[in-house]
Amino acid sequence: MKRTMACALGVLGLTLTSQAGEPLIHPPPPGKAFWSSANDDYTVRVRQPGGSWRDLYEYRVRVDNDQKRDASMVLFDMDGPVEVSVRRNNGDVRRVQIRPASAGVEPTFQGDSAIFRLEQPRKLSVEFDGDRLGNLHLFAGTMRPSVPAEDGPGIKIFGAGIHVPPEGADRFVIPSDTRVYFAPGAILEGGIDLRGARNVQLTGPGLITKAKDEGILVAHARNIGIDGLVIVNPGHYSVQCGQSTGITITDFKAISMGNWTDGLDFMSCSDVRVDDVFLRNSDDNIAIYGGRWDYRGDARNYLITRAILWADIAHPVNIGLHGTPGAAETIANLTFRDIDILEHDEDDPEYQGALAISNSDGNLVRDVLFEDVRVERIEEGMPFNFRTVFNKSYSHAHGRGVQNVTLRNVHFREAGTHRPVIAGHPDGGPVQNILIEDVSIAGRSLTAADIDIGRGVTGVRIR
Repeated sequence: MKRTMACALGVLGLTLTSQAGEPLIHPPPPGKAFWSSANDDYTVRVRQPGGSWRDLYEYRVRVDNDQKRDASMVLFDMDGPVEVSVRRNNGDVRRVQIRPASAGVEPTFQGDSAIFRLEQPRKLSVEFDGDRLGNLHLFAGTMRPSVPAEDGPGIKIFGAGIHVPPEGADRFVIPSDTRVYFAPGAILEGGIDLRGARNVQLTGPGLITKAKDEGILVAHARNIGIDGLVIVNPGHYSVQCGQSTGITITDFKAISMGNWTDGLDFMSCSDVRVDDVFLRNSDDNIAIYGGRWDYRGDARNYLITRAILWADIAHPVNIGLHGTPGAAETIANLTFRDIDILEHDEDDPEYQGALAISNSDGNLVRDVLFEDVRVERIEEGMPFNFRTVFNKSYSHAHGRGVQNVTLRNVHFREAGTHRPVIAGHPDGGPVQNILIEDVSIAGRSLTAADIDIGRGVTGVRIR
């Protein structure tokens, strides 16, 4: 594996710096992890326009629990325009695609490398010859202030290098009233435990790997911020949030492969803000529920913006399936805006939908807005599915109903394998007041004839 002196310094654990305008290269894993964590499928370099090329470390990540493949990931930070060079090291190359399409990144070929320019930080998938499984995930982050030199009152530092939990533990427990800083090149081999925590901020481009269960567990907590982190292949959800309030997740990246390896799951959580995230998971990317397990209560007030979602299996967005039986919980005031869905693949027709409201367990789902959404590919599934259901595998009861859902400026590049559905359930609540405004499928404006509308549905309007 070819590496520059910058990478060699990183192996020695030295801090890498950059001049004004130059990209910041994250140190690679030290010691044996340098080799065990690497993937040589690509050679990736970055530079300030017109400057000298600098090598990046290519991480190996695992994707798609159905087909199980090794993919690649690179990390760096930028505070001005950069140029990126990506060479695929195995086989001839005929074409390259960079997604999401909305980013407008157009590569050119120079010899055997794809070259492209970034004007601002981006989260991208680089795909040669249509290979979406062995692709390159490129995460170009924002340059951040320097990390404090050492721990202090209410401050915890994870510097560059590998960190393991205390002996006998598989998580890092963070106490209340703590600000945690992660330096570029900080690698945590274990999850983060925020059970019962108050006023905790996790900030910086740290990498969480080898989490036995959740990458980050937020439970019975309040005022939690997660900013800049990357989670790779946890044993369960990337972030599990239960019965917590005041959660903010920004500039976050997660890649997972395995059973029930969702991205962001919220159970009985309220006052949630998610912005600028990239989630590729072998289950739901974002799930919002009422009560589940030992979590109880409503789920209210969500704003989810600038999200790139890739569901190798299941749903990019799944709302309302779980709740506390007999508690009559409400899931309300949810806004999804400026969303790119790269993939949706779910083989069960009763459980599909790139945008899914599967309302059961006595929940009432109301006041949901999907606005400025772009869906690029549906391998198997349907564009949207808004229903009151009783799911034989997961539900304890029928849902109480779905009310006031708006799709505005939503465009599905492909029709999918099944038509969209809006339906109530004979033993459950109705579906009421659905507004569909400026929605297209495969380049054609959606009409009522394109939707399977079932019983118990009133007030569907299409503009």
